[in-house]
Amino acid sequence: MSNPFIEIRNVSKTFGGGMFRGPGVAAVEGVSLAVPRGQTLGIVGESGSGKSTLLRIVLGLTRPSAGQVLIGGQDIASLRGTALRDFRRRVQPVFQNPASSFNPRQTIRAILRAPLEVHGIGTGRERDARIDALLGHVGLGPEFAERLPHQLSGGQKQRVAIARAIILDPQVVLADEPTSALDVSVQAQVLRLFARIQAELGLTTLFVSHNLAVIRQVSHQVAVMQHGRLVEFGPAEQVFRAPREDYTRRLIAAVPDPRHAFARKEALA
Repeated sequence: MSNPFIEIRNVSKTFGGGMFRGPGVAAVEGVSLAVPRGQTLGIVGESGSGKSTLLRIVLGLTRPSAGQVLIGGQDIASLRGTALRDFRRRVQPVFQNPASSFNPRQTIRAILRAPLEVHGIGTGRERDARIDALLGHVGLGPEFAERLPHQLSGGQKQRVAIARAIILDPQVVLADEPTSALDVSVQAQVLRLFARIQAELGLTTLFVSHNLAVIRQVSHQVAVMQHGRLVEFGPAEQVFRAPREDYTRRLIAAVPDPRHAFARKEALA
């Protein structure tokens, strides 16, 4: 692939170990991936497959034991000072449980204003206008800006989390199981929102999930991980139509498509 925007080069991560503690536990082993600008790579696997550890490495929260991660040609391990601050602005996360990253005493407006203040973007009036417009863009009215996190449903909180991730106009969004805690119908709505925003903004995205049906809805490419290793990688439709590995075939067979489940729910209502 020529000029990928995200490059993961032979990345490994071992936890524990040492001279007196044995070899440690390999969470990620020799993973190499490349993601073109403006595309979504879905990373899928069961619990313990290493997918979330890999995402944390790309986010710069976990240092790899070996290998490199390059974003826009920059080795993220080498970033310091202003370059690291710029990286934090350009690369934004969306986590599984947004409430855990919200201050429960702050309004949604204050939560969304915080990254703008940290990076010195806009005047107070400009920040408020940006927040109101962005809430509308993610399907929430401006009245939500004055609510507290506990006054929002799970789906509404995740919409706020997506808004916070894109409020700084990032180039990359890293999503770790962002819909797994939601009901099927709400999950489908948030996935449609995520896919629309990714396409409109041209975001380069890593989307981690244990659910291949979810991955299929938002991904251009799919990486399948098992026990820390990359076992299958390719264009999404190719992986789903003709998976090479038995493990991938088992994952596809085991997980129902949430769109079908929602259709069944509507039919029974």
